[in-house]
Amino acid sequence: MAIHPIRTYGDPVLKVRCPEVTEIDSGLVTLVGDMIETMYDAPGVGLAANQIGVQKRLFVYDVGDGPQVVINPVLSGHDGEWTYEEGCLSVPELYWPIARPKQVHLTGMDLDGKEISRDGDELLARVFLHEVDHLDGTVLVERLDPKHKKEALRTLRNRALDAEAH
Repeated sequence: MAIHPIRTYGDPVLKVRCPEVTEIDSGLVTLVGDMIETMYDAPGVGLAANQIGVQKRLFVYDVGDGPQVVINPVLSGHDGEWTYEEGCLSVPELYWPIARPKQVHLTGMDLDGKEISRDGDELLARVFLHEVDHLDGTVLVERLDPKHKKEALRTLRNRALDAEAH
């Protein structure tokens, strides 16, 4: 297994909707292992394939029950609202209060090609929503209200300028 660099805000790969996975093979199994290792190394609780530059509709996550993978996820049953300080591995070290549904239902496939169906509440729902956003080409910054988005873009621009200067 290998740790991959995580693509950060501004990388065009993060803005493209990922196509569905059509074949589960040994390459996909290896990719999932690499993604789990990369997620833990970051450290994070979720990682979408496009965050490491791979255009496949899948993500991995671990909210304390061990690593999981969801291939071709579909969300439904959004209910309630929960505001929480949310961060993103593609926008490192920045967090904002984001309102998202408190509960959501997720369907998809596992690595054996079997259908999975899971209900998420609070943190688990947020992970599902966040990672599917990535797969749809939406980065957390796009979820911010105008004031926070302006501040975030300023911070990210300053970081980029600092990195270029060094």
